[in-house]
Amino acid sequence: MKDLNEILGMASRVQEELQRAQDNLDKLEVEGAAGGGLVKVRASAKGRILGVSIDDTLLAPSEKPILEDLITAAFNDARKKADEISNAEMSKMTAGMSLPPGFKLPF
Repeated sequence: MKDLNEILGMASRVQEELQRAQDNLDKLEVEGAAGGGLVKVRASAKGRILGVSIDDTLLAPSEKPILEDLITAAFNDARKKADEISNAEMSKMTAGMSLPPGFKLPF
């Protein structure tokens, strides 16, 4: 059985790895799109919104309701992609760890 210092050392290394992984997620970018690309939202894999792009054809006042719906859809698309890349990156990071069955890390 491993002694307490070894277990604490392992826990500290896992915590450092998790922090590095979280920091890296903020550097990865995803782009959500709606309306065939008329509205685009760029976000970090951590979910931070980096920018919004709106096609000029949607800037007419009569297009306001459509634009609002497309912005919402683009945000949701970006969030979905951010979650997917975040989960994939965290899975890579934890792949080499020998965690007890049922143990889940807080992502």
